[in-house]
Amino acid sequence: MSVAHCPICKKPAPPRSENSSFPFCSRRCRAVDLGRWLGEEYRMPDRQAAETEDELPAGSHPDRQREDA
Repeated sequence: MSVAHCPICKKPAPPRSENSSFPFCSRRCRAVDLGRWLGEEYRMPDRQAAETEDELPAGSHPDRQREDA
């Protein structure tokens, strides 16, 4: 059976049955991880503007009339 390692400090983390902070090795590492989430250090990459589904092509805004029409 493989040993799980703490994602914060990389030390071996005791199994869930022995460790209420699993997958972290301690309450401290668990708090560090929470602080990183709250500080927005973990982020999902934002899609590029060209990839957005609801964006209209340039120059085709429905509220604008063409000047030559």
